Amino acid sequence: MNMKRIIAAVVCLIGFSFAGFAQKSSPRVSQKPVKNTLTDAEKETRFVRDLMKKMTLTEKIGQLSQYVGGELLTGPKSGAVSDSLFVRGMVGSILNVGGVDNLRKLQQKNMESSRLKIPILFAFDVIHGYKTIFPTPLAESCSWDLALMYETAKAAAIEASASGIHWTFAPMVDVARDPRWGRIVEGAGEDTYLGCKIAEARVRGFQWNLGKPNALFACAKHFVAYGAPQAGRDYAPVDLSLSALAEVYLPPFKACIDAGVHTFMSAFNSINGVPATSNRWLLTDLLRKEWKFKGFVVSDWNAVQELKAHGVAETDEDAAMAAFNAGVDMNMTDGLYNRCLEKLVRENRIDMNEIDASVERILRAKYALGLFEDPYRFLDNQRESREVRSASAMALARKAAASSMVLLKNANALLPLSKQTKRIALVGPLANNRAEVMGSWKARGEDKDVVTVLEGIKNKLGSGTEVNYVQGCDFLDPSTTEFSAALEAAKQSDVVIAVVGEKALMSGESRSRAVLRLPGKQEALLDTLRKAGKPLVVVLMNGRPLCLESVDKQTDAMLEAWFPGTQCGNAVADVLFGDIVPAAKLTASFPLTEGQIPNNYNYKRSGRPGDMPYSSTVRHIDVPNRNLYPFGYGLSYTTFSYGEMQCPTAFDDKGFLPVSVDVTNTGNYDGEEIVQLYVADKVASMVRPIKELKGFQKVFIPKGQTKRVEFKLNVKDLGFWNSLMQYVVEPGTFEIMVGTNSEELQKKEAVWDDGKVSEAPSARVRVVVQH
Repeated sequence: MNMKRIIAAVVCLIGFSFAGFAQKSSPRVSQKPVKNTLTDAEKETRFVRDLMKKMTLTEKIGQLSQYVGGELLTGPKSGAVSDSLFVRGMVGSILNVGGVDNLRKLQQKNMESSRLKIPILFAFDVIHGYKTIFPTPLAESCSWDLALMYETAKAAAIEASASGIHWTFAPMVDVARDPRWGRIVEGAGEDTYLGCKIAEARVRGFQWNLGKPNALFACAKHFVAYGAPQAGRDYAPVDLSLSALAEVYLPPFKACIDAGVHTFMSAFNSINGVPATSNRWLLTDLLRKEWKFKGFVVSDWNAVQELKAHGVAETDEDAAMAAFNAGVDMNMTDGLYNRCLEKLVRENRIDMNEIDASVERILRAKYALGLFEDPYRFLDNQRESREVRSASAMALARKAAASSMVLLKNANALLPLSKQTKRIALVGPLANNRAEVMGSWKARGEDKDVVTVLEGIKNKLGSGTEVNYVQGCDFLDPSTTEFSAALEAAKQSDVVIAVVGEKALMSGESRSRAVLRLPGKQEALLDTLRKAGKPLVVVLMNGRPLCLESVDKQTDAMLEAWFPGTQCGNAVADVLFGDIVPAAKLTASFPLTEGQIPNNYNYKRSGRPGDMPYSSTVRHIDVPNRNLYPFGYGLSYTTFSYGEMQCPTAFDDKGFLPVSVDVTNTGNYDGEEIVQLYVADKVASMVRPIKELKGFQKVFIPKGQTKRVEFKLNVKDLGFWNSLMQYVVEPGTFEIMVGTNSEELQKKEAVWDDGKVSEAPSARVRVVVQH
């Protein structure tokens, strides 16, 4: 038995089981009344299978092939769609083309040229907006506002579908605990529980009205563990225990299935030596057989061909066979399926029944969108004109941007600034910038639509305030020639606002960084501004947590604005001048220094914890054992006081524990507080994390008022995967924690010792109760 077979056999032998999921039938287009008594599902099945009987093998494989339709490349240059491919019916999907006029030309060419007139599925990376750009996903996750994230995904779907798009490659639900990895910007941060909730909200938002031409197919990506590469280098191998894979990285994908997601994307990386794109255990045994996923799987850009670079395939044919047999239904961009699969079928190296199964999944997707009824139903110029950059979308973008901004520091209550401020010095490479503030994956966002910070402040304050703008420095240019002008502007001001951070493409795909400081001369610029002796407010725009210890010492107030999107300047001004009271909290920890990474809050216990003299497994000798800003951290313009947490000393006989706390707004502003619930298993058969998020509520509390915040903790959600890959909930003592962030918590203990709880937990994984 060769090594590949040994690995596969061992993984399947050890493999863990997620209990079955009762998949809801896909929403579908309403049909004209007919005289027969077939159900909608029966009509769909009959239509699709009748069509497949007419298809040649070449045409079937064509449905499994996706091509680039334009010049927008989101990966290495690859083969574009051609007239010849249309004629032979060898194009199932096209990506990276948007706009009704552009897509009508492609669909019309396909419908006129191909024999069977099977409509093309149009896809686009609508990650955080299409033309109206919302905050990047990491930014938006800091709002902890699931309803808001549903609404922004829905708005993006309405806008993109109005431009002819059927399918987005989002949400990215990779848990990311290494801020060096550039694609942390696309996800929900470091926590699995919160990541699951956000994944569900975004899937439901994109797919809010499937079957109508104002919603998109969502795509859960990247399956799986793409966010855990060695040294934070994009595309690097991932080596994880199966229990870590099950507890940390898989649940957000299962949450997507529970939310009804229609497509998955395989990951670029290898997992424990097997590339995700050729991993049958992941794509077939787990995804289809255990989780009962009924949709289709697409590869990432050129990922099938890249199996050769992984060293698990020698030829293009080997790569195509490995990916298809693993469970990749659609091949993105490299054309290998069209070039290789027909020969592999004729040589009996690929089962024709499996080809038919993949084709059927893709045809059903097109049927569900109503494309067989009308291939042009998404292509309406009037709707595009009405929906794209609509006033309601822009208003939502402004709200989302402000809701995502985290107040990191506010010495002496400097913020909010008074609207009667007479002279402001506005400095920094992002202070009057349009191109960078949308962040990476800006889809078809245009610079001309962006409101800069300079414009936003002027919009807010009008002509009564003098705003003296000096760029000061660029991102990477070593020049300091504008430092003197910046210093002079600061001296002449009442307050200095410095807008600093990363360029948009310093984060995103293939944008890993080893040094997480402000790039270029920006820290030196802040040192210079400090010499003016005026209050200094720093507004940060970046796609990842940065190491900001020295910046923190230089500033009086610091606002993490991330990449806010189209309404950047208006949203920044809303927060700086108090029209919005900040409430966002971090979903990824900010380390003191890069050497602490990975620095997630929910690390596992050690035999020498804390600051014991020989606790080298937990601390470094040259920096404190803490983050600069922990997970869940964020300030407000108001203050909140927590009463004593209330909870029984034991779970009830059904496994539930009510937890409550009174929270009082003790400050001078109405505001929102994100109350967080954490749990730790004190003694278990395996080492467990020091704490894990298990609940949160975002509550609005008027100044001077108190609200009781209540949780209902289910012991079924407190289990873990043991060394035999069994999900277990072990009776014992649990530490219950409630507070304002992952570090500032009050604690009580509760016991669970009733062995009757044996149902599957909310993640729908198998439970084995140990006594």
